[in-house]
Amino acid sequence: MSTISNPGHRPISFAAPSGIDRAAHHRLDEAWLAAAWSHPTTRVFVVSGGQALIDDTADGGTELVMTPSFEAPVTETHRYFLGTDEDGVSYFALQKDSLPGRMDQSARPAGLREAGMLLSARDAALMVHAVALENWQRLHRFCSRCGERTVIAAAGHIRRCPACGAEHYPRTDPAVIMLVTDEEDRALLGRQVHWPEGRFSTLAGFVEPGESIEQSVAREVFEEVGVTIGEVEYVASQPWPFPSSLMLGFMARATSSEIDVDGDEIEEARWFSREELRAAFDSGEVLPPYGISIAARLLELWYGKPIPSRTPGPNA
Repeated sequence: MSTISNPGHRPISFAAPSGIDRAAHHRLDEAWLAAAWSHPTTRVFVVSGGQALIDDTADGGTELVMTPSFEAPVTETHRYFLGTDEDGVSYFALQKDSLPGRMDQSARPAGLREAGMLLSARDAALMVHAVALENWQRLHRFCSRCGERTVIAAAGHIRRCPACGAEHYPRTDPAVIMLVTDEEDRALLGRQVHWPEGRFSTLAGFVEPGESIEQSVAREVFEEVGVTIGEVEYVASQPWPFPSSLMLGFMARATSSEIDVDGDEIEEARWFSREELRAAFDSGEVLPPYGISIAARLLELWYGKPIPSRTPGPNA
């Protein structure tokens, strides 16, 4: 497997340099964490159900709604240390059952699919980290070894079992996402069964136990559309906490071109030349992948320029 670069193209959402040092060496230092929490420059935001409050700024941007720690809602258990920035500011997230209200009513709740296209790289990275931890915490409250309820440790990054002593760490599921091209340099795009008519994107799937990522690319493409794969080139990765994935992006070269969709995951798949895809975008016959996804960056790498942008709304 070779690796190709992505020069001159838009950065991948959630993967751009954020300026945040996760400072993992502080997670077990309770004295340091207590001092950081009480410091006047520390900033805190609440995460609930995969959402946080965002607000529009005077300069036309969007930011996470953060407060000093002394103004934050009270919680001792679900308090997660996310890291520090280059100015020494510490950031924490609080997991709550609901988001706090805002007296000025200007802030609004948003999930990552909406907020990720609007926030700065710093705020997006903080929210991705917090949402991923929240997802894991909600789903892994009991020890998988003995069944006892576990307790939170390491500032939200470990759950310990008081009965058998097992330590459990946040789970990340590797998934492959690939733009397949054929010998005519056409791109293969598919439409999932539950997607609206006209929405096409790259193929994707999870890596199975005992499988290399190259094997996973070939298996997923063949299972979904019946196309065989030869050369595979790695492009980039993207955190994708919906709820706990890491997307590994590839360009893959097909060694066959006949399509046979599985009908379970993929309902329709088509080969597109650049001209055909441009015409389909212009006519509205094809809706492009959401700009937040690495799928859009993979497609642009082949397409040669930005594709039409689609930003998911609050309910997407």
